Amino acid sequence: MMVPSASPRIYLLRHARSAWAQPGERDFGRPLDAEGFMEADAVARRAAGRGYRPERMISSTALRCRQTAEIVQRAFDEALPLMFVDELYNAPVETYLDIVAENSGLASLMLVGHNPSIEEVLEKLIGADESASTIPTGYPTAGLAILDRPDDDSPFWYLADFLTG
Repeated sequence: MMVPSASPRIYLLRHARSAWAQPGERDFGRPLDAEGFMEADAVARRAAGRGYRPERMISSTALRCRQTAEIVQRAFDEALPLMFVDELYNAPVETYLDIVAENSGLASLMLVGHNPSIEEVLEKLIGADESASTIPTGYPTAGLAILDRPDDDSPFWYLADFLTG
């Protein structure tokens, strides 16, 4: 596992609310439900309104993540680079952290993924106490954590903001 380097900002976005799997449907192919589309749009508009904009977005290839990422991309700028990575589906924390490290040359990076991994990545980067106080009932769907790297030698990132849909 690589340790994330000094990229100035990381955005961690959990996909918006998805529909329950229909008979014969795989978990991977579950789409957003009507509330999920509204959640994704709301968090995207709030983030864009606050001036947040990643330099690159990397999303799981699961349908609900792709739909969430595409809604966010439209709110920021359709030219915003968006990559889909199979490895983020059912990925351990280490996979997310490796992707962050591999993109350390960017000013900012957004990961669009799944729980429990997104929640575990947040805890790993900001510390268990800060994570528990930020999301005491768990990482909500369409939750967006904005993390900044401190200038000092702190092992933890700083939670700059947390938005929900």
